Amino acid sequence: MYIGAKLYYILKSMRPKQWTKNSFVFAGLIFSKSFFSIELIIKSVYAFLLFSLVSGSVYLINDVIDRKKDMLHPRKCKRPIASGKLKPVEALLSAGIVLAVSLVIAFTLDFKLFLILAGYALMVSLYSIILKNVIILDVIIIAMGFVLRTIGGAVVIDVEISPWLIECTTLLALFLALNKRKSELLVMSGDASKHRKILNQYTTELIDQMLGVVTSTTVITYSLYTFNAGKTYYMMFTIPFVLYGIFRYQYLAATTDLGGSPELALLKDKPLMIDIILWAITSIIIVYKFY
Repeated sequence: MYIGAKLYYILKSMRPKQWTKNSFVFAGLIFSKSFFSIELIIKSVYAFLLFSLVSGSVYLINDVIDRKKDMLHPRKCKRPIASGKLKPVEALLSAGIVLAVSLVIAFTLDFKLFLILAGYALMVSLYSIILKNVIILDVIIIAMGFVLRTIGGAVVIDVEISPWLIECTTLLALFLALNKRKSELLVMSGDASKHRKILNQYTTELIDQMLGVVTSTTVITYSLYTFNAGKTYYMMFTIPFVLYGIFRYQYLAATTDLGGSPELALLKDKPLMIDIILWAITSIIIVYKFY
């Protein structure tokens, strides 16, 4: 029973709900018209699982580092490490095992994927230790994590990586990261800097200005991509889904505490979930029929 409880707390600390972020690995599969190849689908699923395990191991390390600050957060204080249900040494040992096993599997599957995963693990670890305290660079690092997921998904199925895909991923990730920072400022109010040191350097006004630039640039970049993708302009019919998704997420960030957790917004908000599903279905149909 004791071992079972510990395994449960380890898994919970690896934050399975946040593994939805790793869905970015399937972008290459969709836009390269490879989604009918069973072999490539399996490889993409492997990449998704490996990114989930690696990111989960880093979450364990991050929670050990932030455990004292998490105790001050109204929601994060309930995490296994912050609440004392999982000891730091147990978390670090588990993280080391999961990370090592994941990298070994990646090495046997695809050497390029192994390099990307190793780079991702190193980058996110540095973020947890020091880079999360450097203003602006902190949100850029978060965005780069999404970019590496996208590149990893393309590399594992051996397809060309579109510059448009990289740019759209970067901007969308910045949009999510900035909303996360804004949500943390609003939720923690005057205690924000005690929970996360970097929040002492941000203001809601600064983030709103940055969001204005990133949001408009995201829409423009995606729109330009749709006009240059494939041999037709049919992909432009997906623009309304992107517009609605961005505006819906901003609405959630402004009226609820879901802005700090994109994975929870995706799982809990039905309109947003339906919008993303419709975007994916429409994109697949257009790519299959007209590319």
